[in-house]
Amino acid sequence: MSENTYRLAVIIGSTRDGRFAPTVKKWLDQQLALREDVEVDVIDLADHPLPLALSNEPGPEAAALLAKVSPRLEQADAYVVVTPEYNHSYPASLKNLIDWHYTQWRAKPVAFVSYGGLASGLRSVEHLRPVFAELHAVTIRDAVSFHLPWGKFDDEGKILDEEGATAAAGAAKVMLDQLAWWALSLREARAARPYGA
Repeated sequence: MSENTYRLAVIIGSTRDGRFAPTVKKWLDQQLALREDVEVDVIDLADHPLPLALSNEPGPEAAALLAKVSPRLEQADAYVVVTPEYNHSYPASLKNLIDWHYTQWRAKPVAFVSYGGLASGLRSVEHLRPVFAELHAVTIRDAVSFHLPWGKFDDEGKILDEEGATAAAGAAKVMLDQLAWWALSLREARAARPYGA
């Protein structure tokens, strides 16, 4: 990895049966493939269920589950959270992942790709921002959101409407450019002056 490349963890927050998240993830994959400044690690919470009972001293079973996720969050320089909106907020599986971890998020940037009904998943993003602020993470102002996305993508994650595809790609570039700036800047800052909270 070069000094101009950063490690990005893409977190897929939905675990619901029949979820739309894989389609959005395919679209995001296409946007990330256009970039030369990022190494991507996808953490799909459907593949990594964590214990619901939080503990400062997890037992062997919980520790084994955490060992599949925690080091990857630690190694990341930045995160993109892909989230739907459930009942005006974000999924419990995502909150559980966040709450199991603390130092992994510190002084690192978080960007959001949301999808949902009338609010395009943006209420879930607005609920996540203060949660990540409490963990000393920096949330990226610009996000990508998809309004009523069902039926608007093909099976490969391509947006069917050309104008919509162009607008979404433009929004993704702005968000990922901002994320890269913060990821590289904060990595340099952490190396020069370890962050204390």
